[in-house]
Amino acid sequence: MPLSDSSVHPSQDLPGLAMSRAFGDTIAASAGVIAEPEISKHDTSNKDKFIVIASDGVWDFMSNEEVVHTVAKYYNQESSRKAARAVVKEASERWESNEDVVDDITCVVVFLQGK
Repeated sequence: MPLSDSSVHPSQDLPGLAMSRAFGDTIAASAGVIAEPEISKHDTSNKDKFIVIASDGVWDFMSNEEVVHTVAKYYNQESSRKAARAVVKEASERWESNEDVVDDITCVVVFLQGK
């Protein structure tokens, strides 16, 4: 299918759509995408050291524990950028060794105050 002809339609497998939410994308609702984000609130404590926000490109091949272990290596260096890059690198390597394609991979790490 030429790129100019590609589009997503309900009940069709191609070209494919692997997402459940797209912030504010009300047009994609016809294909089953939810435009409204899921929001939850969590209280933090002094024991909480960081927050990781990542796409399914990370979570498809890394467990919560693996991501925490990777990020924790950079906590004392106070380098959230290096931590996020390390997570993306590890997830990318796992995609490359297990799949024919590599999904989009996004990771944001926020180190919390009060160490």
